[in-house]
Amino acid sequence: MAVFPSVDWFDEVRNVFNADDRYRGAGGGYCNCVAGLKIADHVFVLTFDGVECSAAAEGDDGTLDDVDFYLDMSAADWRDMVGNIAANGAADLHHTLNTLDLDRADGLAMSRHGDQVREDLFFRYNQTLQFFFDASALVETAFA
Repeated sequence: MAVFPSVDWFDEVRNVFNADDRYRGAGGGYCNCVAGLKIADHVFVLTFDGVECSAAAEGDDGTLDDVDFYLDMSAADWRDMVGNIAANGAADLHHTLNTLDLDRADGLAMSRHGDQVREDLFFRYNQTLQFFFDASALVETAFA
């Protein structure tokens, strides 16, 4: 059982996501970006190349300077989203990345570099990113 959040957990989700063709259709597909995830004091980086997530790595706060965008939520909010996906097989309408973005005054996706084109990759690839997290429904998860 993989522990969320950890590189092992993200690697297990990557394996499910990369192996399942259904995550490539219906709005998913090509995704070329480097996404940061800030989960409490932890930072993770996901690299998407074409139709796959090619890498998951742990970083530090400085790593967020170099990603295209990063998603920053409290540990409780991340746990709530991942738990909802596990319970429902996919995020319900209250737990999608799009809804979580709209529910925040400053949005969910952020950047430190000020490059709006790179930050907008979150919106361009939102559905593929959602499919990635929805793939976590097939990963047995324990929470740290």
